[in-house]
Amino acid sequence: MLSFLRRRKTGDNRASEQGTEGARGTESISVDPNNREQPPVQANDESIGFGKTRFSAWAYVVLFLVIDIIGVGLLQWGVTISSSRVALSSPLIGFWGFISSMWTEGRFVFILNLLALGFIYLIILMLCNRFWVASPIFLGICTAVAVAEHLKAISRYEAIMPADLNFLQSNTGNIVSFLPAGAQWTIVWSVVMVLVVIALCVFINRMDLRRGKIFFTMDKRIGAICRVLFILVPAMALTLFAQSVSTVGTWSNNFSKTMGDIPSMWDSVYDAQRNGTLLAFMRQLNPKVMDEPSGYSEATMKKVVKRYQQEAQKINTTRSGYLNDSTVIYVLSESFSDPTRVPGIAINKDPMPNIRSIKQNTTSGLMLSSGYGGGTANLEFQQISGLSMANFDASLTSPYQQLVPSLSWTPTINQIWGGAKNSLAFHPYESSMYSRAVNYRKFGFSHFYTLDGTDQIQYQNKIDRSPYVSDESAYNSALAKIATGDTTQFLQIITMQNHMPYNNWYDNNEYQVTASTGATALGSDETMSIDTYAKGVSITDNSTESFLNALDAIKKPITVVFYGDHLPGIYTTAGSDSNNSLALHETDYFIWSNSASTSSGNKLQNSNFSSPNFFMAQTAEHMNAKVSPYLAFLTQLHSKIAAIEPPVVNQIQGWDRIPEGQTIYLDNSGNPMDATTFDAATKQLLNDYKLIQYDITAGNHYLEDTDFMAAPSKASEEKAAKEAAQRAAKEAAAAADASAKAEASASGSPGASSPSASSPGASGASSESSSSSESGDGQTTSGQ
Repeated sequence: MLSFLRRRKTGDNRASEQGTEGARGTESISVDPNNREQPPVQANDESIGFGKTRFSAWAYVVLFLVIDIIGVGLLQWGVTISSSRVALSSPLIGFWGFISSMWTEGRFVFILNLLALGFIYLIILMLCNRFWVASPIFLGICTAVAVAEHLKAISRYEAIMPADLNFLQSNTGNIVSFLPAGAQWTIVWSVVMVLVVIALCVFINRMDLRRGKIFFTMDKRIGAICRVLFILVPAMALTLFAQSVSTVGTWSNNFSKTMGDIPSMWDSVYDAQRNGTLLAFMRQLNPKVMDEPSGYSEATMKKVVKRYQQEAQKINTTRSGYLNDSTVIYVLSESFSDPTRVPGIAINKDPMPNIRSIKQNTTSGLMLSSGYGGGTANLEFQQISGLSMANFDASLTSPYQQLVPSLSWTPTINQIWGGAKNSLAFHPYESSMYSRAVNYRKFGFSHFYTLDGTDQIQYQNKIDRSPYVSDESAYNSALAKIATGDTTQFLQIITMQNHMPYNNWYDNNEYQVTASTGATALGSDETMSIDTYAKGVSITDNSTESFLNALDAIKKPITVVFYGDHLPGIYTTAGSDSNNSLALHETDYFIWSNSASTSSGNKLQNSNFSSPNFFMAQTAEHMNAKVSPYLAFLTQLHSKIAAIEPPVVNQIQGWDRIPEGQTIYLDNSGNPMDATTFDAATKQLLNDYKLIQYDITAGNHYLEDTDFMAAPSKASEEKAAKEAAQRAAKEAAAAADASAKAEASASGSPGASSPSASSPGASGASSESSSSSESGDGQTTSGQ
């Protein structure tokens, strides 16, 4: 598509033309009236260098577009990799599928990525002012990024995230150890390709009369101004777009959605395939976490700490246990809920009789979920951190991807159990989903057992035609890692058996669903999905009972917190009625302790409704365990509000924003609460919640250097008691010394100013007192 203006004449024709037209190809010198020479002016640009052809402006424009498309293609190649384990939730989208979505789906994210990358290309071009220099630089950068994306996707099935830049800064010397097998050949061929592009550009540059110069016939000052403008305008536009593309309501977010951006936060590789590598990366650069609460300051946070230190002291006077004296296991059961509670359906047989019986005899109830058909990681994040999605900005739809990777401080409940060796996690799926592998290391887990990587989960059995690992295998894998002896642990289990879709996976399925009397008839696909799901719930019910029986046989205290993260997104008929919103966002949970636990059989009275952010406080209450100021705060808030979640909708979880509406508050009977009627104490608690959450996630971490997150343990209290006794002994010795001085002074004895030197008896008494105090300290510690 090259257009040629004209070719230079050669041989005799050139000589003839030069002879007839004079000094073409020479420089002319003009003289002003004062006989001062002016700068030489080139008569004709055809004489420049060794070129044969001068490219037109349109040729450069077309080449610019072609190279820009190649750049986008390279970046998409980097993430074009599939994992058969995630094929159901993240189908492979190649470069052609990315382009063809313009006419098959009306999504123009290809154009959006082309524009964004084109701005980068234009900036490089203007900096160089040489097309044949800027182009290989641009393609070299695109190739390097694409290779890095490809190698990371192969080794970890994860796209490059902004947090990876911090990793490169601190691990540059170890980067080779992270490369997958065969990576050297990918790198070699990429280098060869770049060298070929460079050689081609050098050759074309020698053929081009203009030498690829964009501005060369204008006044130098005008050319410089134009180049600066063509650098600043794209740079500003790209920066402003990247800074706000993830924030709901901004111009760039609206523009991105108009162009067809559909965030797919559960899978960074699929998100990059679906929406473009560059757009998916920019979305993670500057997510809006939450607005700064009014009055946030170091002084304010000190008051918050003091307020809940006092509350913790009050609670701890009534409790005798410690959280880390027991092994605690959290089980997030994928999509688990009681299908018999769904409005408008009837099932011929109870699919969860065992869990129903367990719930009757221990702390249990219904959990308000922020998700429907998705959003697992958000419920998991709330459970492990005690923070609430209701406090975040509507733009923060996935803390695991948008927030946690960039945090420098991530206090989580497992850290109560001490070193990382005591924290283990199990998830029979890809470790890269929701960036869990990275996040769990940051949370302080020593191992995250999944289907891939070095920490592979031990049992991986599936049931009939189901594509997912069974709950029984997940439970058995955890049982195999429970430490023997007195060591206690924190275990996190995220199951997969009941994940969507529900395509008639099981043989001999005895469960049949119908519309309840007077309700709208169910469609065939909905019926098949619910039948399959009900059978899966039944299998989970039996597996969970067997798991608890195995734990009950272990002769050391173990407590289990079991909950379903959300309902499956299969209740089309019930979901069409907005009056069913709460019913479709309530799952089942229970807190159970084995026979070796003093809390076995405990059933809290305020547990009818909850949300996952309260689970850690409820666990401590169920176990009669002492609490940190943070847990004291959550305990106090839960006594006022049973459950908190952001607004919900009867649709499968989307990732573009948290749904619009009012935060949902439920009381212990499951009734919605009106925030405008809250008393002063409740309003104070909610305001403190925002302050605490902001400080941890977006603020200055004032709480980090306090004991706000420190839960008492037997060892910590024994140490504190010993230190207190030592302080008391010193104070007693000082008091005795002062008393001796006073007596000596009153009697007018010589040397009264130095009784320790002149009064051996006083000195001996002081020494005796100190010795006695230390002995008492030892007895006190032993008694505790």
